[in-house]
Amino acid sequence: MNPDNEVKDLTIIGAGPTGLFAAFYAGMRGATARLVDALDQVGGQVTALYPEKDIFDVGGFPKILGKDLVKQLKQQGLQWGAPVHLAETVTGLRREVVEEGRQGFVIVTERAEYKSRALIITAGLGAFTPRKLPVVGVEQWDGKGVFDRVLNPQQFKGQRVIIVGGGDSAFDWCVNLIDVAKSVSLVHRRDGFRAHQATIDQVMGYVKAGRMQIKTFCEIKTIHGGSRVESATIADTKAKTEEQVAVDVIIPQLGFHTALGAIEEWGLDIEKGEIKVSSTMATNIPGIYAAGDVNTFEGKLKLIATGFADACVAVNYAVNWINPGKKVDPGHSSNMALFESK
Repeated sequence: MNPDNEVKDLTIIGAGPTGLFAAFYAGMRGATARLVDALDQVGGQVTALYPEKDIFDVGGFPKILGKDLVKQLKQQGLQWGAPVHLAETVTGLRREVVEEGRQGFVIVTERAEYKSRALIITAGLGAFTPRKLPVVGVEQWDGKGVFDRVLNPQQFKGQRVIIVGGGDSAFDWCVNLIDVAKSVSLVHRRDGFRAHQATIDQVMGYVKAGRMQIKTFCEIKTIHGGSRVESATIADTKAKTEEQVAVDVIIPQLGFHTALGAIEEWGLDIEKGEIKVSSTMATNIPGIYAAGDVNTFEGKLKLIATGFADACVAVNYAVNWINPGKKVDPGHSSNMALFESK
């Protein structure tokens, strides 16, 4: 039996930073809400991919670890009692009468069905899986020296680490592990990088100081070891040479595959995996809104900070759509009796 069979004002699909903030904002507007997420923890990509990385562009925090930001968002977002359904993948959607005289939405997962008057999709980039290192038999080393996610940097303390990739994540982990690991090397197939220039400059400073190595035009060809990774053969594609180096840990940071799954079949206007929305975060289906990385509109920026803004807009217009008698503009929270009473 579904323990959450009450008709809510909002079902929020995705419990990452934007979804958690949407749950907070819903409660602030007096709207009932629930969250549904395919992952087994709240926090979305922040929890799954970089809980131990510092985030610098969230208002009010000069810097904050990803896991600490999620902790704060969880405390803020769930204070109104919104139920959270984790490890549930959305498999379907029905439009039907959810209460007397009113149509709404029924979200279907592999475990239950959830009824609400409106929907807000905050699914980030959708369900995602890290891209595997393109090495034959790499799966046998998963968790035995090859880690495509870093959940606890201290587990690599005193170890020889190779990071593969040339984007933000690869360079960020060079910075975060430089004082933890015994040695850090970065392997990339080109000599051009996609990371933020300030982080590139920082890493290049480590290289100049002899604290780490960068191997460009290189790729890992073979992994060697017994019960765990012991060494790897690195091929230099430019010089046409190979060398076998001792290594304890290989961390591929090659991006990830993403997919919206069943959401793609709902008739939403989707372009390149992103849901098109208006300036009110409304999709082409009345009553369905999208906020955060999952949506797209002119001038879109994919940042946690702008995801919060999207959530505010989506909730306010969804509340107004459900009950046209309610104003879109909620006013300033500092003037609300709701918070004075708390």
